[in-house]
Amino acid sequence: DVKAVTFVGSSPVASLVASRCRNLNKRVTALGGAKNHLIALPDCETEGASSGEGPKQDELLKKVVEKASKIEPGTGPGQMGAVIDAASHKKILGHIEASEQGGAEILLDGRSWLDGPMAKDGGCWIGPTVIKHNSPDDKTMKEEVFGPVLSVYTVSSWREAVDIENSNEFGNAACVYTTNGGHADWFIGRFRAAMLGINIGIPVPREPFSFGGLYGTRSKFGDMDITGDGAMEFFTNRIKVTSKWPVPNVEECISGETLADERAAASGSGAVDQANFAGRM
Repeated sequence: DVKAVTFVGSSPVASLVASRCRNLNKRVTALGGAKNHLIALPDCETEGASSGEGPKQDELLKKVVEKASKIEPGTGPGQMGAVIDAASHKKILGHIEASEQGGAEILLDGRSWLDGPMAKDGGCWIGPTVIKHNSPDDKTMKEEVFGPVLSVYTVSSWREAVDIENSNEFGNAACVYTTNGGHADWFIGRFRAAMLGINIGIPVPREPFSFGGLYGTRSKFGDMDITGDGAMEFFTNRIKVTSKWPVPNVEECISGETLADERAAASGSGAVDQANFAGRM
């Protein structure tokens, strides 16, 4: 008999799994897709950041493209492997082509791997791709690509950046890059995601805090999370025991004397604890 179900995958499947489990009265946690937003402020430290606005961000963007262009295809350390299957490969290529046709600038084109030596030996290969968008409404800006594609967009204000993040249907993670604590606090208080980062691009929390998306978004369906205290709660049944025992017919119990009374008498303090709570945790 299946008592509980855990799932991580696409949002449509996560929603379906959660719905069917609910109909069978089964406990379920089903994590869906994500569109993680990273905001780089003009005061960010460029080695660690990823996207934003202003001359500092231009420097940052060059570094991102430079580092990404050095990634090689393969399965060794520091290399990037192939996409899982042809369907995923086609979807990723479709996002890149749609962005290009919509006027976006392809700063680094991973399609160069299509005719590379690794592709000739089999597999669905596509390299790191960096796209600079002209509109926050581009399909690739909104949907999960699930491939090596980074979307970059220049905003006009902090509020616009937060609005873009808040309006997305996913709620997995968000991050701000800055060297100013006050700036970071402003964004952290306004992000709409379950896992938030400051100068951390992938803000996966460590135990006892849980990994998982935000309730009410397409990143999370069902109960709890998959790690930390959320997982402990999910995989545990809380069993509560309430008991009442008859008072033994002995003088010590009938008199109502407590352990605290005995200790007070033994210490000679004369203080008497009048409480009668005998529970423990």
